[in-house]
Amino acid sequence: MNIHIYNLFRKLRRKELYIDRRIPFPRFMLLIFNELCGRFIAVIKFRRLIDASVSASSVIRSPRQIISGKHLKVDKSCYIDALSVEGINFGDRVTVGKFTCIECTGTLADLGKGLKVGSNVGLGTHGFYGCAGGIEIGNDVIIGNYCSFHSENHNFLDHSLPIRLQGVSRKGIKIGNNCWIGAKATILDGVEIGDGCVIAACALVTKGTYPANSVIGGVPARIIKSR
Repeated sequence: MNIHIYNLFRKLRRKELYIDRRIPFPRFMLLIFNELCGRFIAVIKFRRLIDASVSASSVIRSPRQIISGKHLKVDKSCYIDALSVEGINFGDRVTVGKFTCIECTGTLADLGKGLKVGSNVGLGTHGFYGCAGGIEIGNDVIIGNYCSFHSENHNFLDHSLPIRLQGVSRKGIKIGNNCWIGAKATILDGVEIGDGCVIAACALVTKGTYPANSVIGGVPARIIKSR
């Protein structure tokens, strides 16, 4: 691989990046081409100059309510709707995996709170982020594929009314720094995860506050051990 081409790609991605030199040269050139196209498309979709790369197949709603640091990357077929009270705030070097859905408001009758994501965070593919009650994700967080976050619950105690008419409750979700959330994990409203936690694949985290450096797993989830 030509060292000059390699360095060009590193500059485009705005970070220290190791790439396996065994990647075929045509594939590497395709990566550079997609990166350049993504930067042009980002300007169109956000309607302003922004340090981002966005796939043409992704949809961005309420782009003025999105704040982003250095090099946001939005992969193909994502849906991001920032309509909310506080909007979306991405830190530096955030990657939104393909087929991810971020919805900050579930109903136009009551705007949601929004989403805040720290720096060096990877949101895995096929994720769902329901941000009506607010979701906060710290720095250096890894989120696996098919994970879902639901920061809102339906009220259901009144037997005389359909559940859909009883409104919702919102507490919000908080994820600390340096966490790893395994594939297909589900996190519900009111959960707070401390720094350095690991959530096992397919875990269902329903409620509560979890201390730093916990390993969490199960349905419903519980603390298995400490790191």
